[in-house]
Amino acid sequence: MRNWLAKIVSGGRRLALNRAAVAAFVTLAASAAWAQPGSEAGGEAGLKLPDLSSVSFLGIDGHKLLMIGIVFCIAGLGFGLAIYMRLKNLPVHRAMLEISELIYETCKTYLITQGKFLLLLWVFIAVVIVLYFGVLSPVPGKPVATTLPIILAFSLVGIAGSFGVAWFGIRVNTFANSRTAFAGLRGKPYPIYAIPLQAGMSIGMMLISVELLIMLFILLFVPGDYAGPCFIGFAIGESLGAAALRIAGGIFTKIADIGSDLMKIVFKIKEDDARNPGVIADCTGDNAGDSVGPSADGFETYGVTGVALITFILLGVKNPTVQVQLLVWIFVMRIMMLVSSAAAYFINSAVARARFGNADVMNFETPLTWLVWLTSVVSIALTYLVSAVIVPDIGGDTTQWWKLATIISCGTLAGALIPELVKVFTSTESRHVREIVASAEEGGASLGILAGFVAGNFSGYYLGLSMVFLMSVGYYMSTMGLAAAATMIAAPVFAFGLVAFGFLGMGPVTIAVDSYGPVTDNAQSVYELSLIEQVPNIASELKKDYGFNVNFERAKDLLEENDGAGNTFKATAKPVLIGTAVVGATTMTFSIIMALTNGLTQNVEKLSLLHAPFLLGLISGGAIIYWFTGASTQAVSTGAYRAVEFIKANIKLDGATKASVADSKKVVEICTKYAQKGMLNIFIAVFFATLSFAFIEPFLFIGYLISIAIFGLYQAIFMANAGGAWDNAKKIVEVEYKQKGTPLHDATVIGDTVGDPFKDTSSVALNPVIKFTTLFGLLAVELAVKLTETNAGLTNLLAVVFFVVSFIFVYRSFYGMRIGTESAAAKAHAGK
Repeated sequence: MRNWLAKIVSGGRRLALNRAAVAAFVTLAASAAWAQPGSEAGGEAGLKLPDLSSVSFLGIDGHKLLMIGIVFCIAGLGFGLAIYMRLKNLPVHRAMLEISELIYETCKTYLITQGKFLLLLWVFIAVVIVLYFGVLSPVPGKPVATTLPIILAFSLVGIAGSFGVAWFGIRVNTFANSRTAFAGLRGKPYPIYAIPLQAGMSIGMMLISVELLIMLFILLFVPGDYAGPCFIGFAIGESLGAAALRIAGGIFTKIADIGSDLMKIVFKIKEDDARNPGVIADCTGDNAGDSVGPSADGFETYGVTGVALITFILLGVKNPTVQVQLLVWIFVMRIMMLVSSAAAYFINSAVARARFGNADVMNFETPLTWLVWLTSVVSIALTYLVSAVIVPDIGGDTTQWWKLATIISCGTLAGALIPELVKVFTSTESRHVREIVASAEEGGASLGILAGFVAGNFSGYYLGLSMVFLMSVGYYMSTMGLAAAATMIAAPVFAFGLVAFGFLGMGPVTIAVDSYGPVTDNAQSVYELSLIEQVPNIASELKKDYGFNVNFERAKDLLEENDGAGNTFKATAKPVLIGTAVVGATTMTFSIIMALTNGLTQNVEKLSLLHAPFLLGLISGGAIIYWFTGASTQAVSTGAYRAVEFIKANIKLDGATKASVADSKKVVEICTKYAQKGMLNIFIAVFFATLSFAFIEPFLFIGYLISIAIFGLYQAIFMANAGGAWDNAKKIVEVEYKQKGTPLHDATVIGDTVGDPFKDTSSVALNPVIKFTTLFGLLAVELAVKLTETNAGLTNLLAVVFFVVSFIFVYRSFYGMRIGTESAAAKAHAGK
């Protein structure tokens, strides 16, 4: 297993290096031509943290209070590791364990490959960091030899954090998948609900604890005048890691999923048939796309949102005492997330065990829904309680604590309300999903697909307006004296950042219900691939060794039903993350606006539709979003074509009980190849597009950032929920109607394959793309401003050069990824 991807790793590395060398050369050559030593502040990296010990809270200075927070983080790590060990020690049959370990080894090889690829992409970011902070605009008063390595080092820490939690997530999920499959043999629903949720909570608590530990380390142990470089480096690194792992994982998983699913139609074989060489790749993809991607994405979301708020406080709040109050308050709120999520989990587990522990039937969505709402209620209650204790007086105003708590609570409420709205369009109980089934039953795949489009579009309306309403409440609260009390510039922008922060107010649980899905999906596959029913004397063996009578049909039904709940709750987490990206991007964009307007004292009129470049930027962002959607889907469709082509040529159904290992590895190789090719094209195009639009005109770039956030929000909601609806329409036909292998099933499978890249590739990757573009834009626009001060003509020239490079890779994202015209039908036509 160890070396079986060596060929594709080597080929992918050569491909990446050849193209990367050209692109990096363009950046270096163009930038070196105008590099001039700078003496002004290096943007956000030049910010200085105030002395946290200068303000007391409950008789304890801020620095010591946050030191206590480290204890909570360590407890969170212990919580995650304890569940990890518990899952590892759960009973499992050797046949199932063998399959889950094979899946893990495949995932591990994929992750190592992606890690090397990620370091290559980091080179692009490192070049810009070196040019900007090392040459053009060093951090004032600090030697470049000290600050530059710090920024580069913390960018690597950010990447390592995203990568590390992704690896931990895969290991936990591949423990849980076989244990869940085995638990299904007992014929009781509760254990196959509890095990995936435990795995998810382990990942969620570990993710939040690690991210918070790193940020507390910077805040408490790094000198205040070096903290800015650390935060900006960390944020850029984790954003890059999330973008790469989310996009590549999304492409990989859907190539494998489509390739595996279509075999059910072509050969009329069952779900996860062991003879299908695409199934192992599909299981790897479940983790690469639905575990690696969300884990890295979640880690980045919490980190970047925190960095955005810290930046705003240091830029927009003038009073040092209030700065300390708000910084400490925010980090205490982050620590409170761990407490509220853990408390809600334990309460919910006790209730669910009492009600469903011995039940023969349960709705798997019910306790998951309870958990989300209970966590939201506990988080909101603790938000008000802790705010009243920590910041009872801000700038002499004793009413701001409850107003700030209300603003955060708007986001926390969104974290529970948005999943409820998503379920309206994606749950197996949803009228929209049943409309898809009814449409497909009468009109086949065509009407089923149209019904899914309807569900996705309707969801955009309801989810969009719900976000607007909650942001409006936050805005209203910000007008009630916050600016005066905190001596704050643009208080509504801070409120929007707090709403985004509140979205994450129940972080571990949001991650947990998202991670529930890949475990349930894998559990169903592990059951089939293990061929447990064909093990000699298996019934008597299970009775002797584990003390229960097995019911195989019951086990399969329960695992399939639970997979439907997993599909629903995977869908619920996606709009929460994309909503955070969009609302949080508002705060980050404000940092750029502050720099361009010298603290809102100059050029404010250029932030207007009357300023033509700003309007053009608003229009340009939509073009990038729609290209990205097409490019990521193209990578999936081309890779899936190659996978299907290989599987159809090599699948062996007569006389075989399982697929050959070599054929399974080949399918994984195909998935990895096209995931890397697609990711490379997308990353370089986004990288140079960001540079180009920033260099054309700074206020055009502001419009561009706003545009990609808004277009991205609705595109992501539409695609995620349409895809989720198609997925669960298929699940209804399989579980409730029991019509596998029928024309209705074929129609819903086709709808699901359309929805696969919608929900798990394009939509979910828009979140890290928006945040990466905004974060990287902080550097890009300052580079452009510096150059314009010395040579405006060269700025325009470089804008063109960067756009040309971006366009080349936009072009390649289709024409370099085409399936081609040499299909069997085309060859037959040519031969006539």
